[in-house]
Amino acid sequence: MLSLDEIDLSDVEFWKRPYDEREGAFAALRASRPISHYDDPILLDTSIEFPKGNGFHALTRHVDVSEVSKHPEVFLSGPGAVSLIDLPPEMVEYFSGMISTDNPKHARLRRIVSNAFTPKNLRSVEDSVERVADEVVTRALAGGTGDFTIDIAAPFPLEIICSMMGVPTSELDTVLNCSNVIFSNGDPEYVPEGEPALAMINAAATLTGIMEEVGKFRREQPIDDITSALVNAEIESEKLTQQELASFFVLLVAAGNETTRTALAHGLNTLGEYPEQQMRLVADYETLAKTAVEEMVRWATPVIWMRRTLASDYTLSGYDLKAGDRVLMFYNSANRDEDAFDDPYTFDVGRTPNDHYGFGAPGPHFCLGAHLARREMTVMWRKLLSRAPNIHPTGPPDQLASSFINGIKHLPYSV
Repeated sequence: MLSLDEIDLSDVEFWKRPYDEREGAFAALRASRPISHYDDPILLDTSIEFPKGNGFHALTRHVDVSEVSKHPEVFLSGPGAVSLIDLPPEMVEYFSGMISTDNPKHARLRRIVSNAFTPKNLRSVEDSVERVADEVVTRALAGGTGDFTIDIAAPFPLEIICSMMGVPTSELDTVLNCSNVIFSNGDPEYVPEGEPALAMINAAATLTGIMEEVGKFRREQPIDDITSALVNAEIESEKLTQQELASFFVLLVAAGNETTRTALAHGLNTLGEYPEQQMRLVADYETLAKTAVEEMVRWATPVIWMRRTLASDYTLSGYDLKAGDRVLMFYNSANRDEDAFDDPYTFDVGRTPNDHYGFGAPGPHFCLGAHLARREMTVMWRKLLSRAPNIHPTGPPDQLASSFINGIKHLPYSV
């Protein structure tokens, strides 16, 4: 186990450690240093000059993450919600869009986007979840690769999102590759050579180009789909700009695909570790489906952290923060907080209550796609456990070396 002084959340080597070692480190922080400060990470292999900062404060307790999330007027998202360091504005726009905005812009964007998700459009999306789940499981059972991430966890949410947004099936591989690069943290499997920062910019630019073409087509020839609703939605004489639409797509592809993919992969891996929980689900899935999905999301915590920047001085749990300071809300740690959960290191598909922050904490930035993610997971596990009740991992997961996404790149499995 690492000592407190050996824990460095800004060091990429820390995030290459096994999950249990990382969880042990966060348990130690919650107990002894619930708010701790780290220097900016050292960025290697990049010719891009980033401004120097004063590091960040890591928040590891459930109560502190909750308080920060409920005070967006103090803890700002606009300077960047998904980067440890300050990025150029164009990169913030590319990679996070709406989640890196504050009111009134955030409220405007959320109103326009929410208006596109009408009951009719949502019914269409939910119908596609059932259809795509059937197709993905059928392909996997008929001749899969033996890798759960490749066969099921990755293609399932990606196909739903691309179908929802009207992206041609011919672009699926491109969209998946770009998503992998954006969240790779420089992982050599996804960025084998070159500069990771430039690779991320290029991937985002590629996704932007795809959405610009789709958006232009749907402005001229609208149909009853989400993209048509987005590009033509008008709230109080306001519409999404082309860049805002593209940024929303990058966010949707990245957040919607990666988070559901990660939760599904962790779900199977965890059921392999707790086979008695899988037996409970197989025996009575409909009763346990809701709590099981929430527990899988808590256990996985796909998005590890989000950042906020202080607009003014603030004292948090007796810790003095200054205007301009950056704080990282570590959702993974909050979701194992002994003060918030009974037996937090026990996986229980019937856990209730379960006030997890797998979709973010309460506040204006709570995940807009939480309902869709829950629907996707509920449907997929119903299909899998009914058609392949003995599905199980056959080896350890190959984890993504990232501080931001708790990803599983590969997971061998059998039915």
